Amino acid sequence: MMPTKRLLTVAQMREADRRCIEELGIPGAVLMNNAGRAVFEHIDRGPVGIVCGKGNNGGDGYVVARLALLAGFETRLVLVADPSAISGDAAVFLCAYQRLGGTITVAADEATARETVSALRDCAVLVDALLGTGTRGELTGPPRAAIEAWPLVRTIAVDLPSGLSADTGTICGCCVKANLTVTLQFAKRGFLSESAQAFLGQVVVADIGIPDICADDEAWARLKRNVL
Repeated sequence: MMPTKRLLTVAQMREADRRCIEELGIPGAVLMNNAGRAVFEHIDRGPVGIVCGKGNNGGDGYVVARLALLAGFETRLVLVADPSAISGDAAVFLCAYQRLGGTITVAADEATARETVSALRDCAVLVDALLGTGTRGELTGPPRAAIEAWPLVRTIAVDLPSGLSADTGTICGCCVKANLTVTLQFAKRGFLSESAQAFLGQVVVADIGIPDICADDEAWARLKRNVL
């Protein structure tokens, strides 16, 4: 069943994140670690394949990879980006994963992305941490190649399937077909679209530590007047 308690647009979700991190003072790294842990709760065996992009969605994936490694599962992390593009909290968790002995396969061009993602076909589960809510327009390049090569393996999408528009639910040329979507804190407006239904699978809304008030403009305004 689609969660409909509160569905946010991309802009609303970004503002909720901003309020939580910048005004309440909850570090973004804490939220990222909570997100990755919420996804990992749905993994009980390996090999685990994690396909990551360069943004915060990829950062959530590095957390999943670290936890899978620590659980003793065979862990295969594919980075569909140049490692030099990783920054901020995502870089923190990528470094932690590597310092624990985790390895990555860099797939920064289309041919390598296609080959390395296809090679994950013998995994028990794949984690889609490639693209986040900022996806819009027709996908091209290595991300598209990775999605088009996605094998028929049980797939868990982090926040939303890569290639899906979070606002409209339309497909940006191609899209990962998830068995389970672990969406972070709030469901996204586009999930209600009929075009999204075939790609979302089961949807679970995971609490990653963003208070509800961060997504409620009126309640937030009252809080700022009285407290902040």
